[in-house]
Amino acid sequence: MKLVEIINTDLSINGVDIITNVNFDLNKGDMKFLIGKTGSGKTTFINSIFGNLKPSKSDFFNVLNFDITNLNNSDIPFLRRKIGFVFQDFKLLPDRSIFNNLKFVLDATGWSEIDKINNQIDRVLKLVGFTSAISKFPDELSGGEQQRIAIARSMLNNPDLIIADEPTGNLDPETSSEIISLFKKLNSMGTSMIIATHDYNLILKLDGQVYKCEDGSIFKVKRK
Repeated sequence: MKLVEIINTDLSINGVDIITNVNFDLNKGDMKFLIGKTGSGKTTFINSIFGNLKPSKSDFFNVLNFDITNLNNSDIPFLRRKIGFVFQDFKLLPDRSIFNNLKFVLDATGWSEIDKINNQIDRVLKLVGFTSAISKFPDELSGGEQQRIAIARSMLNNPDLIIADEPTGNLDPETSSEIISLFKKLNSMGTSMIIATHDYNLILKLDGQVYKCEDGSIFKVKRK
């Protein structure tokens, strides 16, 4: 089952081509990596999958049964509920406890029954192995703990796809290894993932096809 299928697609910003002739697909359960220098187009590519950027030209661009080329603004929230996003800098709300960081997402996406909210938060925290008090605030957590919360947040709405943008970029090697193990666990459970990274250690420790953004193109590369 294809979750993402992109055929002969150009991505532009303000009339300037960033990546041209993109061909990419992602099946259910796949893990794929996106590498490339800063400014090579990785973020542009991710934004297009997320519905933030429509292609300037495309033969076919489907993400989770949404036609990105003809995506209506009213459909964007429904697309994004199917995608979990993990950021390099965590993007946790500093003025809210861990519980309220997670509850905020569920409130914003239509959850209303407090028992179901509590159960879902408990489920994702167990899934990522977070064991600290949920009454703590982000600045009371280590970087690794904050990233576990960020990953838990991405799982709250049971997404079909997780996109992670430099998920180990702010972490020390030992903590990075813990996050790599967590990604491996989630993928083994059937979670599909696209990971943009400069961390070759992450790629070496996980299975998955590698794509590179370079010179206005995105193409498959052989794993070392």
